[in-house]
Amino acid sequence: MNAIISASDLASGLAGPNPPVLLDVRWQLTAAKASGEPPFDGRVAYEAGHLPGAVYVDLDRELASAPGAGGRHPLPDLERFGAAMRRAGVSPRRPVVVYDGGQGWAAARAWWLLRWAGHPDVRVLDGGLPAWEGPLEQTVPVPAEGDFTPEPGAGLLDADAAAELARSGVLLDARAGERYRGEVEPIDPVAGHIPGAVSAPTTENVGPDGRFLPAEELRERFKGLGVSEGSRVGVYCGSGVSAAHQVLALAIAGLPAELYVGSWSEWSSDPDRPVAVGPDPQ
Repeated sequence: MNAIISASDLASGLAGPNPPVLLDVRWQLTAAKASGEPPFDGRVAYEAGHLPGAVYVDLDRELASAPGAGGRHPLPDLERFGAAMRRAGVSPRRPVVVYDGGQGWAAARAWWLLRWAGHPDVRVLDGGLPAWEGPLEQTVPVPAEGDFTPEPGAGLLDADAAAELARSGVLLDARAGERYRGEVEPIDPVAGHIPGAVSAPTTENVGPDGRFLPAEELRERFKGLGVSEGSRVGVYCGSGVSAAHQVLALAIAGLPAELYVGSWSEWSSDPDRPVAVGPDPQ
């Protein structure tokens, strides 16, 4: 099953006999500006116009727990996550399509969580909302309650497992190159990367239109980063959001990968963990 869906295929699916549940996960990593302008509010954007029938899901409150020792976006409480999915109408027997404002990070986080929690059929709208050419609506739907119950599986790394994988397999750092090299760090307490990790900015998974590169191009990209058939691969970023996008890109390429959800925000909060700087993984 492909992990992404085009806008045209989504339109066809919505008109079919078993239309997917639509989840709107618009989110941005922003802060209030000096001018007093408030930070981005995904719910406000959703209420201004969303795909017909889509239900809004709050990444910070429903796809993550509160920031803390586990990072800025730790795994959500499973009961809270399951309740949010059921409220949105999610059931194991219906496909789910998630989308965001176009960056793809938030949608990928929802995709990864649902897949990790056992849902069999989840896809991301390739290109997000900007790719949709149909009408939008402002009506907030109240779907029938779903019956999805999270049953977590494999594919999750903690800090120790990520450190080990950086030595025995391939650990990809999905952040911008300058953050990996330790030249800048706008958010977390320490600049640099996990020793042994390879720089693999998420932005290089997509084209200028924000849509994923073809599977063969993605396979070549990851091959150049040391990933091959049979490689054990892990991914981290700042807080486990853009790294989910990297896991999604790897899935498109047919390469399974594990996610270190705590990511750099967890790793860098512990002064006893080693930090590497510069372009060299070590």
